[in-house]
Amino acid sequence: MVIRTCVGCRQRAEKSTLVRVVAGRSPAGSTVEPDPDGSQPGRGAHLHPAERCLQLALDRRAFVRALRLEGPTDTDAVAEWVRAEAQRRA
Repeated sequence: MVIRTCVGCRQRAEKSTLVRVVAGRSPAGSTVEPDPDGSQPGRGAHLHPAERCLQLALDRRAFVRALRLEGPTDTDAVAEWVRAEAQRRA
């Protein structure tokens, strides 16, 4: 059993219950992208697939710190993934 900490709520949970996110690049700056299968290279952070945890992470600028990003950061891809996952589970 592998334990990770959610960057949103800061609760420890099994890795299998969290989604890994990684930093990407776009012409406008950095992006934060979901990596549900955990196969993308680079530094990652973990997040519960819940709106509450996403909002906490955004409010605390947790993605910027955890992924060591600078400048403007686009988190739309993660937000869309979390919303889709929430609808799928409902």
